[in-house]
Amino acid sequence: MKITIVYDNEANPGLKSGWGFSCLIEGKERLLFDTGDSGKKLIYNMKQLNIVPETIDKVVISHNHWDHTGGLKEFLRLNNNAKVFYPKSFSKPTEISPGVHSTGALGGLIKEQSLVVNTGKGNVVITGCAHPGLEKILQTARQLGEIYGVLGGFHGFSKLEELEGIQLIGPCHCTQYSNEIKQKYPGQFTEIKAGSVIEI
Repeated sequence: MKITIVYDNEANPGLKSGWGFSCLIEGKERLLFDTGDSGKKLIYNMKQLNIVPETIDKVVISHNHWDHTGGLKEFLRLNNNAKVFYPKSFSKPTEISPGVHSTGALGGLIKEQSLVVNTGKGNVVITGCAHPGLEKILQTARQLGEIYGVLGGFHGFSKLEELEGIQLIGPCHCTQYSNEIKQKYPGQFTEIKAGSVIEI
């Protein structure tokens, strides 16, 4: 399983940064999770990363905020065959691709879904902003098996003990307590930015 960060607040040289998040998950299918806040930047980064939009099978939108949906229109202009899953698509954990589950819509006012990706080392949870609370997302994800890693936006998550035992921790985008997480889990902490590639 290969996960490429396409869009984030920070970017490796040669890529554009922007407020938002997007990553490509490559397993038996190719899934784009979220689309950042700018279609122009999203497609630029895809080109730089040798990602051809027309080869992506499915798009998953974590929640309906501009910094996660902003690039969707431009992406669909290039690939209108990709199936799009919105938060309202699922009310409970559901397999949407071989080895990839949606947590289903979680949260109250803001409905948000995360992804649970199966790897040989355990499941990797990918979040958009974690508005429902990362602890709630992890609790739901554990119904699908042991968690090896978690990455994405953690928002205001501060119950750092909930990350105990997780081997790969990659906070990015909107995470408020990234430095505290790094200090508590230096061996598990992974820097995440546009251009980062995680292969498990």
